[in-house]
Amino acid sequence: MAVSSHTSVKPRGGVVTLADRCPLFGQRRPLVVYLCGVVALGLVVLAFSIAASDVRGTDVLTFTALMLCGAACIEATRRLGMPAGVSRDLLSAWWLPVALLLPPVYALLAPIPLQILLQKRVRETVVYRRVFSSAAIGLAGYATSTLFHLVVGDPSALTAGAGGPILMAIGCAVVFTVLNTALIAVAAHTADPESSWREVLWDRESLTLDVVELCLGVLVTITCKLGLPLLLLALPPVVLLQRSLLHAQLQAAARTDAKTGLLNAAAWQREADTEIGRARRTGETLALLIIDIDHFKRVNDNYGHLIGDQVLIGVAAMLRSQLRDYDVVGRFGGEEFVVLLPRTDTVEARRVAERLRSRIARMAVPVDETMLSVTVSTGIAIMSVHGDDLIELLAAADLALYRAKELGRDRVCLPAIPPARPPGAQPAPG
Repeated sequence: MAVSSHTSVKPRGGVVTLADRCPLFGQRRPLVVYLCGVVALGLVVLAFSIAASDVRGTDVLTFTALMLCGAACIEATRRLGMPAGVSRDLLSAWWLPVALLLPPVYALLAPIPLQILLQKRVRETVVYRRVFSSAAIGLAGYATSTLFHLVVGDPSALTAGAGGPILMAIGCAVVFTVLNTALIAVAAHTADPESSWREVLWDRESLTLDVVELCLGVLVTITCKLGLPLLLLALPPVVLLQRSLLHAQLQAAARTDAKTGLLNAAAWQREADTEIGRARRTGETLALLIIDIDHFKRVNDNYGHLIGDQVLIGVAAMLRSQLRDYDVVGRFGGEEFVVLLPRTDTVEARRVAERLRSRIARMAVPVDETMLSVTVSTGIAIMSVHGDDLIELLAAADLALYRAKELGRDRVCLPAIPPARPPGAQPAPG
């Protein structure tokens, strides 16, 4: 699920609205409907499952042991923190054994205590995200548990050495991963319809992590079935893998802007310097754009910072969807974005900037019963024409942006300066 960082919400006109009290109702209406529908379905299934289940002491003991291992894993890694946005963990190493070894009702209950612990001890976020995550994981676990018990019957078959039950456990683990990913991906795409399904589903890295989680969950399941005390042997390697995974995510998060998911200013400058150095060696063209949202302060003042954040997120998503994979795009601060376009000349840079301007102008953010639209002004600088290093290009593009603002905004401009002459060239007569 797409999760933005915390933002303060400024009431419109000093009046506290429903969206101010409950951030869920400040989201897109289709997203609100979807999230509420998934949670409602989870509650209905949970109620029926509790009514139809018999409580056995051995099941409660196994469930408690797995939840304590999950809690220990969270406590052992909580000092590292948790990156903003969609993050990955290895808690399915404890949710999968619950689904495969215990009646389906426990799979619905398992995410609840661990999500509460994450909220209280690791990173506090808006409650509806935790509730939706619990429902999504619970429904995926319930379907997995129902399928496994229907086909295999007795979970003790996992320790008998036969390949069939183990292969079935692996297949059910795949079902768990696919269902959980699908539920979260639909939410992420509904929150940001401009994003591609490829962005919210799998890439090579997330697929690798899913395989690791799947294998780890099945191994912990077999270990748990052999004997609960053996979980003490499984816990340390899971904690170590969890710490390594979080460390890698936090390193990546340090390069990105929490609100938009784009490169932050420092990371963008490093990437841009690398591209400029490569272009200087190869003699290729390169363009730099500075994009500024027009009258953004009015958006915050009139509609509140929550809507302002939605505008920033929408513009960032539009930039990602309209640019090439190797273009370097980042948030430069406030309402400014920067884009480096390798192998791009003046004509192509103008074409790209105009396309971005027109697409952003057609973008709309829902506000109460209306839709909010914004425009952008863009300054362009071309390498070897307006500058030869990053500082010169930024200065030239900033001058061009200032010119676009002076001319009325919602336009694309280049610096009003003459092109640089080649070395040794004589000035034109007159």
